[in-house]
This record gives sequence, C-alpha cells and structure tokens, in this order.
Amino acid sequence: MLVSLNPKPSLEEFKKLMANTDQILNSDAITRPAYYAARGGNPLEDDVKNALEESAKGTPFAGTIEKVSGQKFPDIVASKLYGVEVKSTNKDHWTSTGSSILETTRVSGVERIYMTFGKLGGSPPEFISKPYEECLYGIAVTHMPRYLINMKLNKGETIFDKMGVPYDELRKMESPIAPVAQYYRSQLKPGESLWWTGDSGESAAPPTVKLWSALSPYEKEELIVHGYVLFPEIVRVGSPKKYNRYALWLGTQQGVVNTNVRDGFSAGGKKPMRTDAGINVLMPAAFKRIQDHHRLIKKLLSEIDEEILEEYWEQDVEDDRLRQWCRLITYAACPGSGISPETIYGVLTAIFPSIKGTLPKISFSYPRRPSSSSAVADKPRLYEGEKIVQCRHCGKKYASRLVIPEDGHKHVSHDRCPYCTKPNGIVRGYKVVNRKL
Repeated sequence: MLVSLNPKPSLEEFKKLMANTDQILNSDAITRPAYYAARGGNPLEDDVKNALEESAKGTPFAGTIEKVSGQKFPDIVASKLYGVEVKSTNKDHWTSTGSSILETTRVSGVERIYMTFGKLGGSPPEFISKPYEECLYGIAVTHMPRYLINMKLNKGETIFDKMGVPYDELRKMESPIAPVAQYYRSQLKPGESLWWTGDSGESAAPPTVKLWSALSPYEKEELIVHGYVLFPEIVRVGSPKKYNRYALWLGTQQGVVNTNVRDGFSAGGKKPMRTDAGINVLMPAAFKRIQDHHRLIKKLLSEIDEEILEEYWEQDVEDDRLRQWCRLITYAACPGSGISPETIYGVLTAIFPSIKGTLPKISFSYPRRPSSSSAVADKPRLYEGEKIVQCRHCGKKYASRLVIPEDGHKHVSHDRCPYCTKPNGIVRGYKVVNRKL
C-alpha cells in the first residue's frame, strides 16, 4: 500500500500524474520486456510505486509516496484522497478478475480511484490507467462477489451502466450485494437461478449440500409446504415445468438435492372435498395436503419476509397474505383441472374460513379445458397493476408495473428492459418493476 502525506491536489493534477505514470511504465516495458513479463502482484506494485515517484517530481505528490503493508483497497493512496488499484495478467489481453464489490478494506478518505492494469503477456508488456469504475463490466463469484475488469470498455458498457446504479452510490450502500443480485436475477433465463445469494439478495447461500433422503420427515414436510407457499404453480395440472422453480430454490437456497422432486407433490390422484357451501367435489390430492398442513401454511405466510414473497410471487404482497395466496393457488390450479375458479376458491375457503368472499377478478384468465391450439392459454400471464411494454431497443415485450416507494423518498427510476437492460425512459415518484414474460 502506498500513501501520500500532502494536502489535497486537484483531480486534474491526479489525472496528469496517472498519465505520466503510464508513459514511464510503457517506455520502460519496451526496453525491459522480459523483466515486466515476470512481474505481477506485490512486485508490480513496487514498479508502480517507482513510476509514481518519478512522475510525481515537481508536482504536489512529490516525495509523498510510500508503500504500506496489509490487504487494503486500493493499493495506492495519494494525498489521502486519490487511490490507485494495481492489477495485471500474464496473458495478452486486457481482462481479469478484480476486487470485492464489498470494499470492506477500503482506505478511509479515498474518494477517487484509478486502475493501473499491466498486460504482461503482450509483446511488449503494456500498461493502462483509467478511472476505476470505467473498467468494471460484470460480477464473478469466488468466495465473494468480485468485479470483472476490462480495460477496453466503451462508454456505457460498465456494470454500473447495466444496473442503472452509479459506482459511488453502490459502494456506499449498506448492502451492495442486494442491487447486484437484483440485476442478475432480472437477466435469468427460464430454469436458471443465482446460487451465490440468498432469497433476499442479502443473505448467503448455504455452504453445504445434502440429499433429500438424509432429511427427517419433519424437515421434508416443512420444505414441501414451503413449495406450496412460494411456488403456487406446483398445483397446476399437467404442467411439465411446474416443479422447476421449486427444485432450483431447494438446491440453491436450502442446499438440498432431490432427484425426484415430483414424488413429494404428485402422489394421491383425486380426493373428495367440500366447498364452503357444502358442495362435494373431487379435487387434486394437492388440496388435501394443503388441508392437512393448513396451520403450517398460515404460519409460514406470516413469517416469511415480504421481499421474498414478492420475489417468488412476482407481485406486491398485500396485507392479507393468506387471501392473496389462495387466489394465486386458485388461478394456478384452474388450467387443465376442469374445475372452475369459484369451486377451487370455495374449497380453499372451507379450509381457511377467514378468506370468505367473492373471488376477485384479475387481469388474466384460463379456459376450463385448454387445448394446445387455444390462443387464450398462450396469452402472457399478467398480475395486478402490470401492463405489457415493448422495448424500443430490442423489440421484446415485457411486463411492467409502478410501485409507490415505502420510504417516502421521491425516487427516479429507469424503465429498463429485463432482456437487453437498456432504458426505455425515466419515471419520477415511483419505482419501476419489470420482468420477462
């Protein structure tokens, strides 16, 4: 670590210092290519220190550079205000893995940072220094989320441009992983999940995994009920993909591998049940399991964090969670079951009397017995408050809704396409929530 003791030079003076440092390093690399090809890590930091000391002569930085031990970020601090992070690769390209997005070891007081990158596998080796935030294009996860470096990025291609969150804003957040996880979650394709972050984007994924067969009966029961609560599509009849999201959640968020997920849900055929009006009806066995576990379902609905329910239900969470969940179950079970939504809701009302009332109309519907040629069955599923928007950049359609911020602040939100991530405008006073169809 290198530290300067001088009072604050201007940013322009620091930019000149970095430009001169690049000239010194590149000139020396031409005359001593074999020397730099063998450098990297701490030895390269010494080389950068020497180049900085040379370029600092006659400037406010002169005589102030010294190396400080310890794993600090950035590697060089000038005038207690500016910093330089030294990275390199022994290959002939300008990319590498950078530092942690958490910046927990950041030197106090450092406001502006440059990246000095050595392409040591080139002929000759080359050096480039650029503002730190202009060199970072993505996130990779080892034991922690780390930035990915590309010294040849064009303007608008950084990870911060993609997320719509400036670097300085992200680094000052109490939990910078949350918006990063939210961005990468918006890029997921069907059948994909983030393994490196918990449900909320703030908690860690489990460090170990276990087989379903190693769980106790109670643990299995609780995880199955979690499936009904978080993934209402599990009750859908005849859908080959209805267990996909649950299986991903089980593995990535609970650390449980189950090679026969459907066995816990599909057995049982149909069971005789009654609606709240006393009408007898044959229902899929899933509804009998809901009846058997109704107390645990109510308990989980009251205890699970709102942001987790919002993520998996893909809509805002209402005050009456149980009523909202019963609606989701009703409209998930309707396609292919041959049972009307009113009858399904009536059975759920008999199980949970507190939800009694008229089944609300929502912005999508299913035919009673959909066929493969049915146009209605192919319509996108929209939730309350959503509308379909077509991206003006990639042309794809996505679902969009406006959410009133709960913190009372006047938000400025970008309407970003969840496919290409490019903005389609700015909305003031609301938070824009978009998802792929």
